[in-house]
Amino acid sequence: MTNISEYNRDAWDKQVAKGNAWTLPVSKEIIDNARQGIWEVVLTPQKPVPREWFPDLPGTDVLGLASGGGQQAPIFAAAGANVSVLDNSGAQLQQDRKVCDENGLRIALIQGDMRDLSCFDSGSFDMVFNPCSVCFIPELQQVFDESYRVLRPGGRLLAGFTNPFRFVFDEQKLEKGEMSVRHALPYADETHLDPAEVEQLKSDGEPFMFSHSLENIIAGQIRSGFVLKGLFEDHYSDRVSEFLPDYFATLAVK
Repeated sequence: MTNISEYNRDAWDKQVAKGNAWTLPVSKEIIDNARQGIWEVVLTPQKPVPREWFPDLPGTDVLGLASGGGQQAPIFAAAGANVSVLDNSGAQLQQDRKVCDENGLRIALIQGDMRDLSCFDSGSFDMVFNPCSVCFIPELQQVFDESYRVLRPGGRLLAGFTNPFRFVFDEQKLEKGEMSVRHALPYADETHLDPAEVEQLKSDGEPFMFSHSLENIIAGQIRSGFVLKGLFEDHYSDRVSEFLPDYFATLAVK
């Protein structure tokens, strides 16, 4: 079995070099607007997160969890928050550093696995912001447990997820617009694809992905101690989204 953390770290470094949409830093105009209180961010592919999900950002301690790429974290910093980002990919963190250097922002950048927040004391943050990223790890309960630990009482976890139903389809056929049910859930690239397909993913520098059940996503947050306060669904631009929302996000409060 592949060391998933190491493999996906290198894969996301390669995604930065390829110009993946989730690795492209925001513009100076977006940062300037955020300084004026005009901003929006996403947890899922398209739908902006409701502003009422956020605390007042000025002076708020925010952890961007697996959210490198120069996108959400610099916006939070420009809006007045004290921001730390933990991401597995050094290249993704460099995208945040680039935005900071170009716009006079300060963000603490830490390279690490989203399942291990031991570098942070308990009760360090008012908000944890985790864009759609747990699909790149095989288990997620520790993400919720650690997020709960590092939040202060009343702190918020904002997290995005891939609808597990999306993983039943053959991805290669889906890219051609064909919907072909192929996989039983829970899904993992390394175990559900044939050896040639796995080697092709590696050759292409694509990160390995995993599905998680709705029970583990929703009840997992409750098991950690969170109270769920909000949920919205979102669509992506593929055939699956023509039939059902293939992404969703939750607001959980400690």
